[in-house]
Amino acid sequence: MPAHGGRAAQGAARGAGCGHASFLIESPAGVSIVTDYNDYVRANLVPRIVTMNHAHDTHYTDAPDPGIEYVLRGWGRDGAPAHHEVTVEDVWIRNVPTNIRRGAGTEYDGNSMFVFEVAGVCIAHLGHLHHLLTKEHLEALGRIDVVLAPVDGSYTLDLEGMVEVLKSINAPLVIPMHYFSQYGLERFLARLGQEWTIRRSTETFVLLSRETLPKTRTVLVLPGR
Repeated sequence: MPAHGGRAAQGAARGAGCGHASFLIESPAGVSIVTDYNDYVRANLVPRIVTMNHAHDTHYTDAPDPGIEYVLRGWGRDGAPAHHEVTVEDVWIRNVPTNIRRGAGTEYDGNSMFVFEVAGVCIAHLGHLHHLLTKEHLEALGRIDVVLAPVDGSYTLDLEGMVEVLKSINAPLVIPMHYFSQYGLERFLARLGQEWTIRRSTETFVLLSRETLPKTRTVLVLPGR
């Protein structure tokens, strides 16, 4: 998904897919954020803020651009969970740690879901989610309006597990990411289409505001993957 540059419209956040699990989010004040920033897929600008996860090296880098002001890693040091709560102009960012598979075991608090509040809209990037969410996870997430959800069905959660997660979050808008084929995407859409409205966009970006959020649960597919 090629990133779309330019400042977000007044009163709305702009979201654009860069590829894999990376999105460019721009606030009305011009604050730019890239999720799961890595060495393989990057936006066509140096963002002010990046978030990263480390299940695989397509979700992080050890050499972020020195022009980035805030580098928020989704894992902590020495086994401790990461903790971020950052306000930058009109953007508020926080994280909710999750566990990841590591070989035959579990790395506790190894990654994070990041929540971005921009233009009154709460966007949750689920990162490389490997498990169902507990009551504590859901309480920490709070009200979510838009979910950026990995739908590969294997490296992250299986299909039914992801459906259960999305039901538990109950956001009005889901944007699929992290899929490796059209077949994988269509399988996810066929399953979610039983209970969600499916919309396919020809644009690589979307403008998000509280006023334009869908009234019924909707999946919005942006071009690319």
